[in-house]
Amino acid sequence: MKSVLVKDYMTREVISVSPDVEITAATESLIVHDISGAPVLDGHGRLVGILTERDCMKVALHAGYHDVPYGLVRDYMTPNPESVTPEQSVLTLAEKFIHGHFRRYPVVDNGRLVGIISRRDILRALSKHQGM
Repeated sequence: MKSVLVKDYMTREVISVSPDVEITAATESLIVHDISGAPVLDGHGRLVGILTERDCMKVALHAGYHDVPYGLVRDYMTPNPESVTPEQSVLTLAEKFIHGHFRRYPVVDNGRLVGIISRRDILRALSKHQGM
């Protein structure tokens, strides 16, 4: 099981957003694509943050109470998110998911985003390889 790697189960076609996009447009993208978060990439394709539906809810709630303009993704994203590599074992990542609070990790290779992996992806890998 140790030889089962993140790259074998990650999603390779990732919906991402730019830090310079209006937060309302980024929120709409999450809704349209039915995803709970997206990596934030700069103009060179480097991972600079992650935007979650929780971040978007905070913005909407604040605007609802205070009637303030929304702003840009860069104002609300989590900068410098923790990431994993494609060669990482799914067992190691399963432990990270159990002991942490993240629902997904960006997968980065040589500074570039190459995929994203979620708790469900890891559960699928464990289930497949352990006959669950």
